[in-house]
Amino acid sequence: MDFERLAIPEVVLIKPKVHGDDRGFFLETWRADSFERAAIGARFVQDNQSRSDKWTLRGLHYQLQQPQGKLVRVSRGEVFDVAVDMRRSSKTFGRYVVATLSDTNGHMLWVPAGFAHGFLVLSETADFVYKCTDYYAPRFERTVLWSDKTLGVDWPLPPGLMPNLSEKDKVGVPFEAAEAYP
Repeated sequence: MDFERLAIPEVVLIKPKVHGDDRGFFLETWRADSFERAAIGARFVQDNQSRSDKWTLRGLHYQLQQPQGKLVRVSRGEVFDVAVDMRRSSKTFGRYVVATLSDTNGHMLWVPAGFAHGFLVLSETADFVYKCTDYYAPRFERTVLWSDKTLGVDWPLPPGLMPNLSEKDKVGVPFEAAEAYP
């Protein structure tokens, strides 16, 4: 696996070695010793999967208590993935990084605790799979408004198209009003 630190170095793009032939392919999606060598000492407690249609946007989510680190990947389709630094003490507070994750590139993204996370589905459908370092706790979940002007995430939506949003994502709070980590 290749581990590429992004503009916010705690967020890491992981490029597994894909071994393919005329039968298909094989790749490792988790290997503890490789992640430890890359200084990602995550202990995962929960695996999740979602399936979403094209132009569905999920996020930007984080848990204020029981913060979750997430190892995210796409097993079918393609997404535009976003991680936003929600740590007030960080020099990158309020900045974000993006990555395109797909079943064809096999890339994964390590989103550490302290970040809000979201994604937009670019393919007809996408299966999004992720490992979490803490359990889902809805009472601690917060949502930053996906279209917040302060953050200015450049979502690759066609002009004039509104993404398909859940009710909680429609009423996310502006970044300036969002609760943050110390």
